[in-house]
Parts: sequence; C-alpha cells; structure tokens
Amino acid sequence: MEYRRLGRSGLRVSVLSFGSWVSSGAQIDTGAAVECLTAAREGGMNFFDNAEAYAGGESERIMGAAIAELGWPRWSFVISTKVFWGLHDDVMARIKTAARG
Repeated sequence: MEYRRLGRSGLRVSVLSFGSWVSSGAQIDTGAAVECLTAAREGGMNFFDNAEAYAGGESERIMGAAIAELGWPRWSFVISTKVFWGLHDDVMARIKTAARG
C-alpha cells in the first residue's frame, strides 16, 4: 500500500481509504463490518472514512463498535468524518437561520 502525508499533521495515511457510505446500517451489521475492516487493514489501509449522515448515524456507531471489537491500537489508524447536514431538522433550521444573519 502506498501512503501519503496528511498535510502538516505528521500523519501518514493510505492512499485508499475504507469508506462506509453504502456499507453500514441496513446493508451490514457490526459483525460484517469487522470482516470488511479486517480485509481493508490486511490490504494496508489505515484510513477510514465516515459521516454523520451515513445511514442516519448508524455507520459511525457500527464502525466504532467494530473497531472496538478488533482492539486496534488507537495510534495505528485514522478516521475522518464529516458533519454538515445534521441528523435532525432543528439543526438544519439553525443553519438556515444563521445564514440569513
């Protein structure tokens, strides 16, 4: 696996990441996530992507549970996540209100 530096952070991340957009929630459970994450890790991936909106927040929960089960040392992987859309209507209402000033 090829790795690249992530900005000036000092982190080295795999050029390929395991993204959980269409793989968690209704598609797979924690057990299957453990299998997928293990295969990714065995392939050299240390970079895992998520977002609060994936499967209504379930993707983050499932990935977290799977990594906890795997017991990987925290220094050995990087997780990115995105927070913007919000899972609740009141979050979007606040964003729209703030944008209007």
